[in-house]
Amino acid sequence: MENQCQNGTETLLKVSTLNCIDLSNPDIHQSVSLLKQACLDCGFFYVINHGISQEFMDEVFGQSKSFFALPLNEKMKVLRNEKHRGYTPVLDELLDPDNQVHVGDYKEGYYIGVEVPEDDPEAEKPFYGPNVWPEDGLLPGWRQTMEKFHHQALEVAKAVARIIALALGLEVDFFDKPEMLGKPIATLRLLHYGGQVSDPSKGIYGAGAHSDYGLITLLATDDVMGLQICKDKDAKPQIWEYVAPVKGAFIVNLGDMLERWSNCIFKSTLHRVLGNGQERYSIAYFVEPSHDCLVECLPTCKSENNPPKFPPIYCATYLSQRYKDTHAELSVYKKHQT
Repeated sequence: MENQCQNGTETLLKVSTLNCIDLSNPDIHQSVSLLKQACLDCGFFYVINHGISQEFMDEVFGQSKSFFALPLNEKMKVLRNEKHRGYTPVLDELLDPDNQVHVGDYKEGYYIGVEVPEDDPEAEKPFYGPNVWPEDGLLPGWRQTMEKFHHQALEVAKAVARIIALALGLEVDFFDKPEMLGKPIATLRLLHYGGQVSDPSKGIYGAGAHSDYGLITLLATDDVMGLQICKDKDAKPQIWEYVAPVKGAFIVNLGDMLERWSNCIFKSTLHRVLGNGQERYSIAYFVEPSHDCLVECLPTCKSENNPPKFPPIYCATYLSQRYKDTHAELSVYKKHQT
């Protein structure tokens, strides 16, 4: 059922109803069925009873707000580096260049990846390396909170991936292999939308329309509405529906890599964020397999009548190109760092 607020004959708010996966449910067949239905339909669903306490989630959001409340010159000291770690200023990211003609996204963010020491050979890989952290003493307990959340969110993502594997007719531990989520590229991104009112007719968005790059994304939000999904990107005109925040739940969506892996059986859905004048905070957790994982059509997703639609590609190659396509060159920030 859809909730709609009517003003005369105009629909102001259309809210999508998504399936809800309870990770504490002992009936795995029911969870697989609900997830499969969601993945075939729109690629978005809620996950509840995931094992991360509400108290800790509140702490993570509180620490996120503390960082974004810092003066810009403090935030620019931890500017995003080539490894996509650190602070991303407002307008840094351009997700929908066809419609965001003059500007990027009206959001600021902070990337935290898998912590790999600089002297470790693994740190040579594009998405591995040491994280960038605010100075000790500036935000007490901040790093510890974010590292703990990164670890706990990865366990939630692995639990969801096991249900996805079953829904695709694979072994339950298919994505647990070392070359997949055994050594993942997992990126936590804190996000702050500063209250700019979006205007799609002028190309002004909190986040432009896009699909995520990787395997799956977990999203925790505050109680401010803003996320919209478009179930049919080819529809003219496109129909956008809000996804309501649910306290204590993750909103989970599939990424382009899983759509590619599943030979387009499962959907990676277009989504965007519209600002309504209120500040909004969210926390995204992007999960991809290891750098060396070869993403090729799954055996259960191809047949004589449905051959693979994409050539095999290594995860690191694929992700590097997608990040390059959507982020500003770091040279544009030189003036802030002198």
